[in-house]
Amino acid sequence: MPYIDESPTMSPQLSARSQGGGDSISPTPPEGLAPGVEAGKGLEMRKLVLSGFLASEEIYINQLEALLLPMKPLKATATTSQPVLTIQQIETIFYKIQDIYEIHKEFYDNLCPKVQQWDSQVTMGHLFQKLASQLGVYKAFVDNYKVALETAEKCSQSNNQFQKISEELKVKGPKDSKDSHTSVTMEALLYKPIDRVTRSTLVLHDLLKHTPVDHPDYPLLQDALRISQNFLSSINEDIDPRRTAVTTPKGETRQLVKDGFLVEVSEGSRKLRHVFLFTDVLLCAKLKKTSVGKHQQYDCKWYIPLADLVFPSPEESEASPHVHPFPDHELEDMKMKISALKSEIQKEKANKAQSRAIERLKKKMFENEFLLLLNSPTIPFRIHNRNGKSYLFLLSSDYERSEWREAIQKLQKKDLQAFVLSSVELQVLTGSCFKLRTVHNIPVTSNKDDDESPGLYGFLHVIVHSAKGFKQSANLYCTLEVDSFGYFVSKAKTRVFRDTTEPKWDEEFEIELEGSQSLRILCYEKCYDKTKVNKDNNEIVDKIMGKGQIQLDPQTVETKNWHTDVIEMNGIKVEFSMKFTSRDMSLKRTPSKKQTGVFGVKISVVTKRERSKVPYIVRQCVEEVEKRGIEEVGIYRISGVATDIQALKAVFDANNKDILLMLSDMDINAIAGTLKLYFRELPEPLLTDRLYPAFMEGIALSDPAAKENCMMHLLRSLPDPNLITFLFLLEHLKRVAEKEPVNKMSLHNLATVFGPTLLRPSEVESKAHLTSAADIWSHDVMAQVQVLLYYLQHPPISFAELKRNTLYFSTDV
Repeated sequence: MPYIDESPTMSPQLSARSQGGGDSISPTPPEGLAPGVEAGKGLEMRKLVLSGFLASEEIYINQLEALLLPMKPLKATATTSQPVLTIQQIETIFYKIQDIYEIHKEFYDNLCPKVQQWDSQVTMGHLFQKLASQLGVYKAFVDNYKVALETAEKCSQSNNQFQKISEELKVKGPKDSKDSHTSVTMEALLYKPIDRVTRSTLVLHDLLKHTPVDHPDYPLLQDALRISQNFLSSINEDIDPRRTAVTTPKGETRQLVKDGFLVEVSEGSRKLRHVFLFTDVLLCAKLKKTSVGKHQQYDCKWYIPLADLVFPSPEESEASPHVHPFPDHELEDMKMKISALKSEIQKEKANKAQSRAIERLKKKMFENEFLLLLNSPTIPFRIHNRNGKSYLFLLSSDYERSEWREAIQKLQKKDLQAFVLSSVELQVLTGSCFKLRTVHNIPVTSNKDDDESPGLYGFLHVIVHSAKGFKQSANLYCTLEVDSFGYFVSKAKTRVFRDTTEPKWDEEFEIELEGSQSLRILCYEKCYDKTKVNKDNNEIVDKIMGKGQIQLDPQTVETKNWHTDVIEMNGIKVEFSMKFTSRDMSLKRTPSKKQTGVFGVKISVVTKRERSKVPYIVRQCVEEVEKRGIEEVGIYRISGVATDIQALKAVFDANNKDILLMLSDMDINAIAGTLKLYFRELPEPLLTDRLYPAFMEGIALSDPAAKENCMMHLLRSLPDPNLITFLFLLEHLKRVAEKEPVNKMSLHNLATVFGPTLLRPSEVESKAHLTSAADIWSHDVMAQVQVLLYYLQHPPISFAELKRNTLYFSTDV
């Protein structure tokens, strides 16, 4: 099914001026839309969603008009002696476009007056219900879409006149836009109806969220959403179930059991391989480089029949060629680059960049992910063909090594025969790998869909208590692994409990999580026999007694209390406890009892006293960071010394005349820490308690136009000192991020540091909010980060333009 075009569309004028004296009003979304809630409570958010959708609907209609424009003259020439296209070709390319245009034009004409003359009684559910009931026309369009594109492409190649027409169709700009027309290709416009189906479903989700259950629109919108979702499901069901078996030329069935990307050490260097384990053979392949449009294929590097495959014992392994290990800081740099590129892609999507620009960034990101995957593994996994050669892989996790070994050994218990594949048989087997593979992408975080869980960021505290179920006494220990950037990393190891069947470790570990979703526990028997040293990495090989994996479910681990659990592995039970501390847990707002200082004092009080637009402490700290800290690695992320920060806090509170001298001598991380502390200790967040629920609602909107409308409207609703200070800080953080190649602080990193600091509500507010969301610690912090990231990635926002109340945003199609 089509992806969602996340480009922002024009935001129509918001009718906030009708409120007394031209002051803007803030949307106050309902806290819960149970029956009996005043309909008016959710009206502002409903209006924002609808006005954003209406603006994008206007653009969509203009796009359909542009597509239909050449159809009439093309039809007129079709009956002449020199036709550009035949009637058949025209009908194939423009199939159902006229019908789709008429449906949406009628919908727009009926919805527009309802949004423009907004009142508390307005209903429009019947319009969405009617729109959903006409989706059948889209089914016909989708079924014909591929043929339409192919026909248009063939006609372009064979007819210069049509090629010129299809390369530059003129799309009319929105009524209030400065741009009168935009040039777009026919191919891009033919995709718009496919994208629109998904957009309508998203808007219905948003509308339902902000419609009280007892509103007359609610059942109609529910019905429209049901119809839309069923329609989307129906056009997604044409995917063939994957075949996992291939027939050999001799007529035997060979099943694919496991496949994945592994790093092979070949000729002294690391090579990324795709390894396929079939029922009787292990095949190591690499993806061939193919020219554009050609079907991708695998090239077989080597294979071993499982009957001939053996795992050499450590003492039998020959020493492996030296492979240069990658320095940790370079691996960290790669992670930073991937995060930065990910943010950049989101920014480009938001700015409606050309798909080529986004593809370039994606290509760059893939290159970094590829390097990270290639250079991070260090754990050797050697296999040997009893008739000859050994092969060495490097894995990132002992868990993974154990999985491959166990899968192979399980198959080897069957009665397997040795064989040699003829060139034809090998060709057939390698050819089958492409369609049989179950792992399509290299396992990195950015290959995941946007709607997948982003994982946990913060600290996981794990206590490994004890283990039971060992049949005989042994020297036992456990290791802990978590996933980070798509591969697993060993993070902790218990002490060895000697000569026991019931080890009791009771050891606590603090593990930093970077978007982690899983925790693995491995239990080992320690080997003290120095003859069993593995020549690959000069370490004694310990025996894995059991292994298990736990999904880090935010609702389970994100509580203030320890959560105790037992994991079973090969008859062994390991008891452990864990709790998660997100980055926001340390944020406590502490209002000052005295109003003479600056810490813990309302920002409006401070700016009024100082007769300034931005508090002096903010201006001075920002100036000092930009003067000598903007290239400091990890600025705002690395902690300053706590005593230095407290000393600076004291001099700012006392308005000491030695402030500037002290600042110039102070460690830059302490100054950065003081700025963060100032915002953290404001009695209410910079973006205010009153608007906090609306920021949370706004960032969750799926429709880009509605989100743009809402997020800008919310900024305009802030008190002036808060807004001016926020815009001042925003521009500073953008300047810090410009130095990201040096300071390693991307927009995403800065949003992670400052998001909770600027948005986390005061204690009273957060306690009230806690009751409304069981998963506040994960969801809210991520949302706070996303709100700040949204503004950081937004084109420059000026105070004067915001206050004009009517905002126009550039609209590229």
